[in-house]
Amino acid sequence: MAGASEFDLIGRYLADRGARRSDVVLGVGDDAAILAGDDRPLLMALDTLVEGVHFPADLPAGWVGHRALAVNLSDIAAMGGEPCWALLGLTLPEADEAWVRAFADGLDALARRHAVALVGGDVTRGPLSISVQVAGHANGPVLRRAGAAVGDRVWVSGRPGDAMGGLAVWQDQTQRDRRQWRGLQQAFIAPRPRVALGQALAGIASAAIDISDGLVADAGHIARGSGVAIALQAAACRPSARLRHWLGDTAARQTLLAGGDDYELCFTAPAAADAAVLQAARASRTPVRCIGAVSAGAGVWLDGEALTADTAGYRHFSD
Repeated sequence: MAGASEFDLIGRYLADRGARRSDVVLGVGDDAAILAGDDRPLLMALDTLVEGVHFPADLPAGWVGHRALAVNLSDIAAMGGEPCWALLGLTLPEADEAWVRAFADGLDALARRHAVALVGGDVTRGPLSISVQVAGHANGPVLRRAGAAVGDRVWVSGRPGDAMGGLAVWQDQTQRDRRQWRGLQQAFIAPRPRVALGQALAGIASAAIDISDGLVADAGHIARGSGVAIALQAAACRPSARLRHWLGDTAARQTLLAGGDDYELCFTAPAAADAAVLQAARASRTPVRCIGAVSAGAGVWLDGEALTADTAGYRHFSD
């Protein structure tokens, strides 16, 4: 169907396919699938990165390797899980050993940091793309997009919007090497999956998602999954100083709301759990802030105004 989004294609044609198995606790529709394990539930996630779509063609191979694993670790983080194993599907236009070595070193450094083993995969020839599947364990209650309740607070980690600002810096050859923009560039080039925070929030947060398509778009997934509205507060959704310096106040706010590739966590928790959320943040050494509340209704709102399609985030098949 022309004009269908990736979510439309998944929902219409790819969800609920294959055999019905009793060990599938949760299939398509969240950051990771949940499978029954012998003692703990198993989590499985897969993402594909395509050159020119998910990373610039001139991004050094080591950072491509980092990003390829980071985006999947972020999915496991959003479920509150412990990543353990990875499979790699690598499609290369040519057998460039120097590129593959640097790519593997970047992936390896992040994998070792999170105790993830690369256990198999495939290498083929074609346009450059990378698929990584990560599997792991749930160490407590599994976080899902469904579960937010009216009265919960809405929280976010880190500085959403900085990654898209960093991509813009990278693409501007006149600014790329300036020291003042290094922090923004790092936000895009080397995202930090919030694995420790996700694990600390298990049993505290009522719902969670990682921010890959944009804050509003991904908060909208929580809203739909939980049957609620997400009411954001503009004063709390303040872009970072470095993003405002780069883009100006108005564009920086729009980027915070609609930019993607941050791989931060957006989550909800009961108001009575404020102290526990802040303790989880301290324990995981992750900055968090409350940016709104869960209310009755549907959709995502900013200071009482419904957010429209221009803040809906990235879509692969949009015109």
